Amino acid sequence: MGVKSNLILATANFVCKKEDQEDLKALERQKSIFTKLIQKAANTKFGLDHQFSKIKTIKDYQELVPIRDYEKLKNYFDLIHSGKKDILWPGLPKYLAKTSGTTSGTKYIPLTKQSIPNHINSARNALFSYLYHHRDTAIFDGQMLFLSGSPELTKENGILIGRLSGIVNHEIPSWMTKNKLPNHELNSLAPWEYKIEKIVEDIVRRDLRVISGIPPWIQMFLEKVLQHTGKKTIADVFPKLDLYIHGGVNFQPYKSKLGELFGKEICYLETYPASEGFIAYQDNPNQDELRLICNSGIFYEFVPAEEVSIPKPKRLAINEVELGKDYAIVLSSNAGLWSYLIGDLVRFTALNPYKIKVSGRVSQYISAFGEHVISSEIDYAISVAQNKYGFKLVEFAVAPQINPSDQTLAYHEWFIEFEEQPANLKEIAATISAALAEKNSYYHDLIQGNMLDCLKIRSIRRHGFKDYLISINKYGEQFKVPRLSNDRKLADILANYQI
Repeated sequence: MGVKSNLILATANFVCKKEDQEDLKALERQKSIFTKLIQKAANTKFGLDHQFSKIKTIKDYQELVPIRDYEKLKNYFDLIHSGKKDILWPGLPKYLAKTSGTTSGTKYIPLTKQSIPNHINSARNALFSYLYHHRDTAIFDGQMLFLSGSPELTKENGILIGRLSGIVNHEIPSWMTKNKLPNHELNSLAPWEYKIEKIVEDIVRRDLRVISGIPPWIQMFLEKVLQHTGKKTIADVFPKLDLYIHGGVNFQPYKSKLGELFGKEICYLETYPASEGFIAYQDNPNQDELRLICNSGIFYEFVPAEEVSIPKPKRLAINEVELGKDYAIVLSSNAGLWSYLIGDLVRFTALNPYKIKVSGRVSQYISAFGEHVISSEIDYAISVAQNKYGFKLVEFAVAPQINPSDQTLAYHEWFIEFEEQPANLKEIAATISAALAEKNSYYHDLIQGNMLDCLKIRSIRRHGFKDYLISINKYGEQFKVPRLSNDRKLADILANYQI
């Protein structure tokens, strides 16, 4: 292990021990953050509009500030985008993170000078946690690939604008810059496929130790590396590759295929970053759960999943949540977000310290028949079938078929792009359906009561999901196919890409 790695390891040990101590003060830290946020933003437009000067308690805040998503706060975000100061947070934000919206089109999420450490330090601490548990690793003696958006930013009304993953490139600490790949020039190339081609050409000459990016894009990237080199596995190209850092989508459906591509045992580390804030990370690579970051400028509220759509739902602080229940996560932060519904569902796996798993999206579920199937149940069901039959998939999406033309009973329709087309689709469908019924009692009752038929699998041709994303101009590291839909909009389009 080199001198640099030894120095970083010593720092990692110190930071991780400090974070362990902070975990014991989570409730205290949350109360302190709440008070500071209210005081700091009292004279902003939002603070004046919502009478922050009258807020003394969390209950006061909940009475005066309703839960809202981007669309319901859009007038404030638009004022910031136009260059107006002191809207959601004092002054102007340093950046606006550009991301895809739903009904409002493109979203612009503020990143302030005060909120940037949440993103950078949390990513650092995730990496330090890996070092803390793998003290013999030498990842800093080689190089690290972060497959991200372009670092090229535009400037509008005094604010720099870009994708979050591109913005982060400008805030990477100096001690990491020599290890980080790709360089600025390569990372700025467009379009996406050309950029990947050039990164592959460059990376195969490197001593790669760490790779990071969302699973479907990393899978595609690794396949291109093998095509370029003619090697059988990534271990033949990068024998010292030690760690894959992932987030953004559920990893389980990709794990088997990625393991095959890597060709050796490597460690996996999950993170939970969003444009709105870095929320959690896997602080122990040997435990499948994420540490909720409670001391980094974000005040959390949690709404029971079944109450998200009602006018005045329960709003729970971290000391009020329960294990094993799904909650919509709500943020107030030093980025100027106030009771902001980010759209994710989480489930607590531990309360001392607070650990979570992402269980789905508020807007991504299937309940056309009252079953309310969520992402974590879908992911579990398909992983059961993968373990039983050994198939590998590229991507998938699920939607209800309410009025089928081929039979009388309705069903869930699964659009799956397989790595290799299996011959036993009916057996796979039956296994997925049984596993889903095991996890979701409503689905079980609908199947048993002959209200729903066993799900149907529609095989999507090779590169079908990629071609779909290209067709809607959303092909790149920032974009993902919605896994669950409660209507037929996506399903009717995907039908055109069937085998």
